[in-house]
Amino acid sequence: MSAFDVIVRGATVVTAGGPERLDVGVVDGRVAALEPELEGSAGEELDARELHLLPGAIDAHVHFNEPGRSDWEGWETGTRALAAGGATVGVEMPLNAHPPTVDAAAFDLKLDCARRAAHVDFALWGGLVPGNLDALDELAARGVAGFKAFMSASGMEDFPRVDDLTLYDGMQRAAALDRLVAVHAESEAITSGLAARARAAGRTGIRDYLASRPAIAETEAVARAIMLAEETGCALHVVHVSTGRGVALVAAARARGVDVSCETCPHYLLLTDEDAEALGAVAKCAPPLRPESECQALWRALADGSLPMVASDHSPAPPELKAGDAFAAWGGISGCQHMLPLLLGDGNRDRGLRLERIADAVAGFVARRLRFGAKGRLEVGADADLALVDLAGETPLAAGDLLYRHRHSPYVGRTLRARVVRTLARGRTVFAAGRVFAPPAGRLVTPDPQKDGRP
Repeated sequence: MSAFDVIVRGATVVTAGGPERLDVGVVDGRVAALEPELEGSAGEELDARELHLLPGAIDAHVHFNEPGRSDWEGWETGTRALAAGGATVGVEMPLNAHPPTVDAAAFDLKLDCARRAAHVDFALWGGLVPGNLDALDELAARGVAGFKAFMSASGMEDFPRVDDLTLYDGMQRAAALDRLVAVHAESEAITSGLAARARAAGRTGIRDYLASRPAIAETEAVARAIMLAEETGCALHVVHVSTGRGVALVAAARARGVDVSCETCPHYLLLTDEDAEALGAVAKCAPPLRPESECQALWRALADGSLPMVASDHSPAPPELKAGDAFAAWGGISGCQHMLPLLLGDGNRDRGLRLERIADAVAGFVARRLRFGAKGRLEVGADADLALVDLAGETPLAAGDLLYRHRHSPYVGRTLRARVVRTLARGRTVFAAGRVFAPPAGRLVTPDPQKDGRP
């Protein structure tokens, strides 16, 4: 009879082949057994007969802003929120922290902060900005997941956007280093020009902001990034795509052999331009919220797999930065705590989106694309990163339920139709009973050079 550290009994396990009633045995932080009726004993046994078990989510797009801007968020509060939302890895973006992660020294500073405070495992994006081409090698050697670049203004003075030559040169270097380039794809010429025109005319409302970032600004930049990636042989990932046409451009390029992928975010699936108008600055983001027709196009693409990935783009700020006119207010949505519950409720319960499709979008595909070899799947030998969820649990979301440093989110007031009951990171309970359960013990996750990250 085998001895396990943890046994999860009777869960409906969401495997790649679909849900299946199984027991899960964990030894030394790894899945050691998946069987219908597992024989053996364990130091801890969890009764999950009424619950579904998914691989822990890998949120590939979070801004925790530490070091330098921990008054906006921080590794401790940000990863508490991830754990409460069933996420076991957060991949932190290079900007909003100060200094931004554009060289090895900045990487080391951020890594030290994360190691001291992260409740779940983490990875770090490096930055691609004008002037740091020679630093990409040292960032790759440190283990960055890839390099993030902005094709339009980032909103942060210390993280300038890339011009086409910088992006072209950076993609060449990234290809040689076997690292992904992730782009915020919006046209600077279109967005800045329309914004300047609106502000000069005194038009500074939320509808004026939405009009300054039209869909063509996204699709033009996506097409341009794909051309550069195809020319350089660089692996490309387009973050937070907000339009069906943007997804279609990526899917068409992938079909002809370009190494390109994309993600969307829960707010582009669930919130519309009308919500932006009703909610105001708490729902401001870039790209902006779109009409309902775009939400439906994204849901269809997520269902058929042409949109393979969802990330939160958790981008918090103090409430005072959400004040002022629609152009001046900070553009970012706080959402990492509820990415998985929102997808399960609105995706699975409302739209019949298969649970295995959701699990792949937030875990399996992410791990494959970023080459996190032991993550993102429920298989023997994989890390025991587990999210136990109640698909029948309905909970009205109040501001007091948020674990962020600043308790504001466009989802406050919404009824969640799925509830994370427990989260285990490498077999260790990090969230249970409505609270973060264990002290920080997150580890750095780096790409496995032996894995193929092509979508």
